[in-house]
Amino acid sequence: VEPNIMGTGPVPSTLRALKAAGLEASDIDYWEINEAFAVVALYAIKELGIDPEKVNVKGGGIAIGHPLGATGGRLVGTLARILKQEGGRYGCATMCVGGGQGVAMIIENESN
Repeated sequence: VEPNIMGTGPVPSTLRALKAAGLEASDIDYWEINEAFAVVALYAIKELGIDPEKVNVKGGGIAIGHPLGATGGRLVGTLARILKQEGGRYGCATMCVGGGQGVAMIIENESN
């Protein structure tokens, strides 16, 4: 996205990840949407049509932190634990990065 439009990068990166996995947003059981600002998660929820009850169910970056260089690990680790504990199959972790960038990863709990 344009670098001067802060916080929107997770949406196009999520759409690309979903397409690569052959999934729709409705197939995702739980979401970890990193947010240094609440508007990032709110924008993604609105644009992707996500149920807010499935987003950051253990608390997001504002509540529990978003450490530089460790955010991705924190997101994926939390998401994997949620999928195992709650019995979900698919999870998506996203984060926006400075300069209009966004990253998204879909993980699957194969035991479900």
